[in-house]
Amino acid sequence: MKRTAMKHNHNHDNVPNDLQLVPVRFEFTHPTATTVCVAGTFNHWQPEAKTLHPAGGGRWQKETALMPGTYEYCLVVDGQWMPDPLAKETVPNPFGGRNSVLKVANSPQAAHLAEAETLPLKNATKQKAQQI
Repeated sequence: MKRTAMKHNHNHDNVPNDLQLVPVRFEFTHPTATTVCVAGTFNHWQPEAKTLHPAGGGRWQKETALMPGTYEYCLVVDGQWMPDPLAKETVPNPFGGRNSVLKVANSPQAAHLAEAETLPLKNATKQKAQQI
């Protein structure tokens, strides 16, 4: 009976079932903020589920662990929803604003490699634009 259950355990994203949680750090700096939270698809858009902690000097941070995947999120600063200024990518949201995009790789090494692979393309594009 166990074999049948395992046999029908389809993973539609074609991702191995043995994936581990990957450490993720959210950081934000705002000199007068009194509360900073993060809400996104990883916590059902519930800001109180992920509160950032003050780190001094107006800096806020939160370390958490997420499964590999792509997530949308916003920072909630003193009740105001905003995209993360440190996010590399944003997408429009249904409320006329923007959501930040977080891509969590299978491992920190994979995330580093993924970023390194895109750097030459960005630099080449910039150089071409400057030449025109």
